[in-house]
Amino acid sequence: MFITDSVKYIGVDDKDIDLFESQYVVPEGVSYNSYVIMDEKITVMDTVDARATDQWIENLKEVLGDKSPDYLVISHLEPDHAANIQTIAEMYPNMKLVSNAKTFQMLPQFFDFDFSERMVTVKEGEELSIGVHTLQFFMAPMVHWPEVMVTYEQSEKILFSADGFGKFGALDTDDDDWACEARRYYFNIVGKYGAQVQALLKKASGLDIAVICPLHGPVLKENLGYYIGKYDVWSSYQPEDKGILVAYASIHGNTAKAAKECAEMLKNKGVEKLEVFDLSRDDMAEAIEAAFRYDRMVLASATYDGGLFPVMEDFLAHLKSKNFQKRKVALIENGSWAPIAAKKMEEVLSSMKNIEICEKKVSIKSVMKDADKAAIEELADAMMQ
Repeated sequence: MFITDSVKYIGVDDKDIDLFESQYVVPEGVSYNSYVIMDEKITVMDTVDARATDQWIENLKEVLGDKSPDYLVISHLEPDHAANIQTIAEMYPNMKLVSNAKTFQMLPQFFDFDFSERMVTVKEGEELSIGVHTLQFFMAPMVHWPEVMVTYEQSEKILFSADGFGKFGALDTDDDDWACEARRYYFNIVGKYGAQVQALLKKASGLDIAVICPLHGPVLKENLGYYIGKYDVWSSYQPEDKGILVAYASIHGNTAKAAKECAEMLKNKGVEKLEVFDLSRDDMAEAIEAAFRYDRMVLASATYDGGLFPVMEDFLAHLKSKNFQKRKVALIENGSWAPIAAKKMEEVLSSMKNIEICEKKVSIKSVMKDADKAAIEELADAMMQ
């Protein structure tokens, strides 16, 4: 991948990984991005996951030839970016490590290696000249670990954005719809930390940025306002689109029928956008993504052991952990003798910020009847208002 004449890409695509962070399905793989700035002081920007060590070293040596790097900038200590810090330090004994105090405090937790004589500690806004290029460092705590920082290269106006603006997918996949996998990546990984992302965007607004180099996904060079705008919407928890997510948790299929009936009614009433998820079978991360994308949501759950069917309980727990807020939600419950799912869902939703619970709720006893369909239509009407 070409970035500029002096900034070289040395990252690696991982197409063999099944679950990113052992929980997110990545059918198109993922990229571990790493870069080299060729200047008087050669600087490597981050390493890669241990899964990609051999290819990364090969890429690094191909760029460096017989030269040695002077600096390794560490943006983020998560192992998918930092697993090879000791490897490269041992390869190049004179290379210095550049990062912030929090990084160097945490570094011994990952490596049984003495870096103490090789650390260059930088602070907010501090600059490091490496020749023609000048690096400026900005702290980005909790985007999405406490030690994260981003680096702005002043001469070529490049923002090395750490996990910011990252996405799932190897680099040779089709990136026409960047937002889809970037959105799923953002809300499931960074989503909890909207306030911190907003703080970083405020810092970035004062920089003249021509290129964004994230640690996952494609390098962004054109229409940067689009990408920054998406991050502004996502991190402020505003709905991205008018539309409705219908998510259901069904044991024997009867709750599923009610949810699909509701979805069909909403479609016939002209809902702007609609997505339906079977929480037992569909990708949970995509359901989370859709919940944050739209301004409304219908939840349908069977009652189970005096509470919620586990996949609905799990879905709500995920939403709460990612700071879900500012949405309107309608509830459908089912139960054969003591339906209580709506009450349990409302209890969890009420603990979130600015959630409007639709007054019209539907309670089904076992199998949907004509009277239930009428009630579902009233609920659908309320959600279309």
